[in-house]
Formats: sequence, structure tokens, C-alpha cells
Amino acid sequence: MPSSTASQSRNRALVERLGLLTPIVQAPMAGTSTPALAAAVCNAGGLGSIGVAAMNADAARKAIHDTRALTRKPFNVNVFCHAPATLDAARDTAWLAYLAPEFARFDAAPPAVLSEIYKSFVADDAMFDMLLEECPGVVSFHFGLPSQEKIDALHAAGIMLFASATNLSEAKAIEAAGIDAIVAQGYEAGGHRGRFEDLGDRVPSDDEQLGTLALVRLIVMHTSVPVIAAGGIMDGAGIAAALALGAQATQLGTAFVACPESSADAAYRERLTSNPPPRTALIRAISGRPARGFVNRLYALEQTAERPDLPDYPVTYDAGKAINAAAKAKGNSDYAAQWAGQAAPLARALPAAELVGVLRAELRETVSRLHELAAAF
Repeated sequence: MPSSTASQSRNRALVERLGLLTPIVQAPMAGTSTPALAAAVCNAGGLGSIGVAAMNADAARKAIHDTRALTRKPFNVNVFCHAPATLDAARDTAWLAYLAPEFARFDAAPPAVLSEIYKSFVADDAMFDMLLEECPGVVSFHFGLPSQEKIDALHAAGIMLFASATNLSEAKAIEAAGIDAIVAQGYEAGGHRGRFEDLGDRVPSDDEQLGTLALVRLIVMHTSVPVIAAGGIMDGAGIAAALALGAQATQLGTAFVACPESSADAAYRERLTSNPPPRTALIRAISGRPARGFVNRLYALEQTAERPDLPDYPVTYDAGKAINAAAKAKGNSDYAAQWAGQAAPLARALPAAELVGVLRAELRETVSRLHELAAAF
């Protein structure tokens, strides 16, 4: 039977390999994370992240350089690995026609055509070459995995790799590919579901909708890869719960949105810190893939019987960003992508380094309380 020291070392292997003082990963949050946020988390003893999925290779390289200018610690660079979009003129036109009355509310016209505004990493050789040249400490994958050749090349360059899983099948695929850690993304999580396959409206959804608690335990028990728990974790008690389930670290996103270092605008911050904040829901009509955020006008439009089929991700996002820009120009934020998890009411508007320190103290307090409780049995 393994010694308790060996067991503790195994449970801390990921944290020790990353050189973390606390088992916290700040979620990448493309569009909301910034070099300043990532660096502040790194310097406070966590793992900061930048999301570059909405950038081209040159912009992503600049974001890496800007982060390195603020910290010497390793950080995570996140890319999306969705299947490249299929443009469908009839479907795209129908969606734009459906949104036309919304644009008219703001004296604007919808775009003439829609485009694939983000390039998937699976097809972005320039991004791949840039990552090999820059060699960030960690690269993480969302929406699936790139080719094994790319995985092996990134590993050979000395880069640690993470990948998101929303069910056990995806976790096993990540394990088979030799990825270093699995980000177990529960249904509670804010932002885009990391599902490997999403076929939109054309097939029934088979998403098991596993919560963080069940998902983490399943993956810990059925794979040998270190697990990072994500979804609904906002404080030290949540971190302790995830570690008790066998996770080696936790990933928090919504908890960091209200930090002054994030790029969240005033309307986003106001909704997040309101008492109570609006409810969240999985919204597909913003981007074309389900993503949890504060309920908005696009969510309401998604629910109608008249709603046509959505274009592929991220083609739908082209329209979503256009209507949000038209509304925002008139002082309206009803169409904004304000991603947030189910535990959003626990958000705290603290500087990132201070928040990491508070989370560490809460974790220690929770563990101490659990030790006292265990002693009573």
C-alpha cells in the first residue's frame, strides 16, 4: 500500500511541476483575460492564462510578449480546436433576416454576409508555428484536440498541455493523446462548453450535462491523468471540495471577471456585482455554440418558435458581435456576451493578487475545519 507521503506527492504532482503556491488556474476567458490579469495571478502563486482563440498569430504573439513583460512565471495560452465552420448562404441569410428587426431598433443594418471570424487551431498553422517559437509554459485546448502530430511537436518543444473535457469519453481521448492534465469542465461553468463535437440544431443534443462534482470524480477514478476541476468554484471552500474529490488543481473564471485587471466593461461588471446578479443560462445564439452567461436579448430570441437554424460556430458570432456593437453604440448592453457561471453571486471585485491570497486563506481555513470535523468521527 502506498505511503501517505507518496500519496500526497502524487496528489501535488501537477502543482509542483508548475511551481504553484496554490492550486488555482485562472481560466483563459478569451476576450476578458488580459496579460495584466494573467501576470498578476502568476505572481501571486497561481497559474494565469490568456485566451488567444479570437486572435491571429501576430496578435497572440504580442499577448505572450506582453504577459512575459509582467511575469517570469509560466502561464497558460488557450486555443480552440473546433471543427472549421461550413458556410451556408441560405442558413446565414435566414439568421440575418431574423435579426434584422433587432438591428433596426438601433438604426443599423445587419451585415450583408457572415464570415468565419476565428480560425480554429486545427487549421491554423501560423498559430501552431508561433507557439513552437514562443514556447509558453502551458498550452491548453478547448472544443477538442488538434492532430497528434501537433500535440507531439508541442510536447517536444517542452510545452505542458491541458485539454478540456465535459464527459468521460472526452477525458479518455485526452488521456490517449498523452495530454498532461484534464480540465474537467462541469455544466456550472461560465463561457463556452468545451464539448468536442457540437452539431448545432441539426441533431438532438446528447450532452450529459455533468456537474463538476460528478465529472471530476468520474475522471479521477477512470483515468490516470491529473485533473483540474472547473465550474462553479468561486471560493476556498469550493477549491477544497474539488481537491477532496481528487482534483490536483482548480480553474476559476467568473471569480476573476470582476478583477480590475480583466477587460470586462462597465455593464458586465455592474451585472456581475449586482445583488443579486441576473440568472445564467446556456446561450447558443450569441456564437453558435452553447455558452453560459447572463440571460440577454439573444437568449430570448433563441427561444422563439420562429427562430431559424443557427449558422456554424463562429459564424453566428459574426452576427452576435455586430448586433452588440450596434446596441452598445446606443448605450444598450442587452446583446452582450457576458459569460458567467452558476455561482456568479459569489463574485468579489478584488485585485487579482489579493483575490488569490484570499482564496488561499479560505482554502486553508476550510481544510483546517474539515480536519477538526474528521477528528470528531
